[in-house]
Amino acid sequence: MSTTTVTDTTPVDSVALRIARTAAQRPQHRALLHNDDVLTYAELDALMDRIAAALQRDGIEPTGRIAICATNSNPYAAVYLGALRAGVAVAPLPPSAAPAALAAMLADSGARHLFVDSGTAASFAELPAGVRRIALDDAAAGAEPLSGWLAPEGAKPAPVQPLAGWPFNVIYSSGTTGTPKGIVQPFGMRAAQLQGGSSTLTAYGPDSVTLLSTPLYSNTTLVSFFSTMGNGGTTVFMGKFDVAQYLALAERHRMTHTMLVPAQYQRLMAYPDFDKFDLSSTQVKQCTSAPFRAELKAEVLRRWPGRLIESYGMTEGGGVCILECDRYPDKLHTVGKPAPKHQILLLDDEGRPARPGEQGEIVGRSGAMMTGYLNLPEKTAEAVWFDEHGNRYIRTGDVGRFDADGFLQLVDRKKDMIISGGFNIYPSDIEAEVRKHPDVADVSVVGVVSERWGETPVAFVVLRDGAACDAATLLGWANERLGKMQRLADVRLIDELPRSAIGKVLKRELRDAYDGQIA
Repeated sequence: MSTTTVTDTTPVDSVALRIARTAAQRPQHRALLHNDDVLTYAELDALMDRIAAALQRDGIEPTGRIAICATNSNPYAAVYLGALRAGVAVAPLPPSAAPAALAAMLADSGARHLFVDSGTAASFAELPAGVRRIALDDAAAGAEPLSGWLAPEGAKPAPVQPLAGWPFNVIYSSGTTGTPKGIVQPFGMRAAQLQGGSSTLTAYGPDSVTLLSTPLYSNTTLVSFFSTMGNGGTTVFMGKFDVAQYLALAERHRMTHTMLVPAQYQRLMAYPDFDKFDLSSTQVKQCTSAPFRAELKAEVLRRWPGRLIESYGMTEGGGVCILECDRYPDKLHTVGKPAPKHQILLLDDEGRPARPGEQGEIVGRSGAMMTGYLNLPEKTAEAVWFDEHGNRYIRTGDVGRFDADGFLQLVDRKKDMIISGGFNIYPSDIEAEVRKHPDVADVSVVGVVSERWGETPVAFVVLRDGAACDAATLLGWANERLGKMQRLADVRLIDELPRSAIGKVLKRELRDAYDGQIA
């Protein structure tokens, strides 16, 4: 598919338009904070105008694309938002990915400009022809400084009215080998999420102060970020997650909202001084991206003021389930009920709606759904399911069942994806890399329980006859080649992989047989 194909020409409200309105109404209200860098709404709005005008000057038209690969910062956020003001889609790339994977994502995105910082510039040794490299921090080697690239102070871009079918961003799913899938989220999808952010459930508003410690290339972060900015609130960024720093920032800025993944909640609850911090300003704590243990939810509810809302869904969109943990403490083992205007169905093994009480693959439909996977029409077709009326649903690859009260309980994952620290890791990518070692005959990677990460990858390896490589050597070799978030926690050498009668590796048997302890 091409992201320049507009299927829905309905004009939509966008976060960039909303920021302009807030800047006119509350120009001195704080918009973005990161370390000692503060941008008011008036300053952010003016900077977004200069960014949008510069993109227009460079000939990047609406539905065109830029890419950003950097750590969280105010300039990063401003470039993202400024591009949206010009109707330009953003491909936020993960700095933790291996250079080969980043090169593949950049080429696949079709981005004309790449924005980096001093920590990521070295990951892009060569750029595709015609791609311009710009340094967000003015310090990245081999890149022109953002300050010199910007349109002059006071510059105004030509007004752009986004349409629902235009691409808003392209979020890459994973991968260190080949080209990972680029999930194209349209403006209409983000507009629907923006409306949900101001609902009574999460209640983002002009006095919200949201502390974000997850990266801006993650959809987990972006939903909360856009909800905050689109409703006139303040976003506080932090860099690498640190428990003590997070708690200090929350107390100092009187945090009202936050989005965390389960592994972060686990670390916070385990911190000896947690209860010494004043978190009484907290109104809503959100969680998504990975399995959230019922016991941990209960502890968060007991020790941390404010609501606890768990969301179950996919970056691809479709159906979302919401668990209001504080309202339903007896349902903490579930992921809640379908959100308003969201439809969730379960499919049996024949791809038909399962009968009441039966488990099945979870598919969902709503106003917030991806356009498709960029340049991958076959993968897009595999990701959707149509009902008898032709309505489109997104497949999750998860298996679940509804209880008698309509709450969805996850049973298993149909796909082999590992969720580690809130990030999606695909075993096939790791397996492909390990297989490059000359002593490896076969390999299977599974996720095992980790107190720190929730899950972490472990490789079971069959060596070639006569190979002399040991597990420790292979572990080091593989981790030098894998992306930071994909690194193996352990390697186990075995004589053969357990397989079914039709040759499929029985990964559950490997997980069940693993006797290691992963911190």
